Amino acid sequence: MSSGLRGPTNLFGHPTDELLADINSELSQWDSQPSQPITKISFGHFPVSFSAASESGKTLQDIFTTHSVSAYLCGHLHTKFGKNLKRYHHSKQLFQWNGHRTPSDNASNCSNIATRICEFWELEMGDWRKSRAMRILAIDNGHISFVDINFTSGAKKTIILPTFPLDSRFTSASSQNYSSYGVIRALVFSASPILSVLAKIYDSSSGNLIVVFESEMTKLSKSRGDLYVAPWNIQAFEDPSPERYLLQIVATDIMNRSTFTELRPFSINGIPAKVPWSWKEFFVMGCQWDSLYYPILWGFYGIVLSFSLIPKVLLFCSRKQYTYKEFKANKSFKNGLSWIFMELYNVPLAWLCMNVYLFYLVLCPWFYGEVFTRGEKRAYMTYRGWESEVNNSGKIEFLGSPDVMVVVLPHLFFVVLPTVVIIIALAAESGIYRDYCLSRSSKKRDDYDGRNKESASTNDRVNGTSGNILHKRWLRKFFLVVSLAIFWKHFKNCIALMKAYEMNPIVHFPVYGFAIPLLLAYTIWKTRKNLNGISRK
Repeated sequence: MSSGLRGPTNLFGHPTDELLADINSELSQWDSQPSQPITKISFGHFPVSFSAASESGKTLQDIFTTHSVSAYLCGHLHTKFGKNLKRYHHSKQLFQWNGHRTPSDNASNCSNIATRICEFWELEMGDWRKSRAMRILAIDNGHISFVDINFTSGAKKTIILPTFPLDSRFTSASSQNYSSYGVIRALVFSASPILSVLAKIYDSSSGNLIVVFESEMTKLSKSRGDLYVAPWNIQAFEDPSPERYLLQIVATDIMNRSTFTELRPFSINGIPAKVPWSWKEFFVMGCQWDSLYYPILWGFYGIVLSFSLIPKVLLFCSRKQYTYKEFKANKSFKNGLSWIFMELYNVPLAWLCMNVYLFYLVLCPWFYGEVFTRGEKRAYMTYRGWESEVNNSGKIEFLGSPDVMVVVLPHLFFVVLPTVVIIIALAAESGIYRDYCLSRSSKKRDDYDGRNKESASTNDRVNGTSGNILHKRWLRKFFLVVSLAIFWKHFKNCIALMKAYEMNPIVHFPVYGFAIPLLLAYTIWKTRKNLNGISRK
């Protein structure tokens, strides 16, 4: 962005309408020559999942699908989230559960260009700086193929890139008809002269790899680079499974060193193979985060505030006092929930502060820091972004939206939500302990009066274990450990923000920094004994 925001709230790419118009114009000039085969490749830093829409609502995905870009090569995510950050695009989706093309995508034609299928592959590049990753990409008769190489273990003596048949995991719907191609092709790059190149095809239908084709490849003398070819009968490998046949190229150099490619599935019918994602890969590639931020934010508030306020209204209207003793006598979801919230409302200051803090996060700035990479200008951060200067129309501009979600959502889900749960849990545990203390004191009075001694002895034996747990309050101790984990998580977040934006917690974010620890500390202190003033025995 031209504003140069500091991290971590610089997560998204922000294409302007002018930039998108320039990209569209650049790609459109090639549409005037339909008779010539044109392969379009675009380079950018941010993945589509981390590219925001422009002011008019247009996106990079709109431009690339309209012009059927063959590949969009991007970075930003490096390899920390996975090595399979590749995604096939054919329509706008908030969620895409895997990266591969499905056969049903073949019919997804552009509405305005009847002869062209709107699609493109997004191929994240990895990074050289830390992972020493490099990609070689080739265009063979309009078809894209690539190989990713890892140099962490040193230089490679030989690199092989098969260019045909295409890898069925990364084929496009527009490139599925190539049954007339009569040769296998591969590019071979080597530091030493190559003695031989061998093409092998394996059949995996039996569960084992069986060699069904093996042929020596010859160097094509007129090729640009070291292109090796081998004739084959392409119709012999027709099969409805895109993963039955696997191609491997073996190159041997003058030093008698053999280099093997990975086993690549192929389908001469153009049927796509699966590209499954891990959960981390889906998280960063399969979710359109700029569209999901506000639904997630308001969904969180709708659930938490409804869970906190609606029971308060219902219990106030019913005027019935729910207790743990009544819940034990008549166990039901309604009675249990009513009793838990009744215990929470018995710590009124904690409940009030919890709700006030939730409203504060929506209505007020979170902190005040140095937001720009250059200069010392400070700005307020809210859930909508960094408050910038008022524009000509008198409206406050917010920078870094939805980039601020990297601060907002983790704080809500990993600090605020666990805090709300622990406050409720501590209040409920206090009610259980109060009931235990009352029952024990009643039992002692009965024993002192000489009544129900036999019954009391039996109850002691039956409830000895649970009574010991309640007496030592092991459940409360567990909640205290969870509270410490919340303290530690919040402390780490505050330290990171202090370093990122040159802030003092007392001056620049006192409410954000201290509200959660103080609220938890107060609840822990208030529930250290039962609410009727019966001290721990």
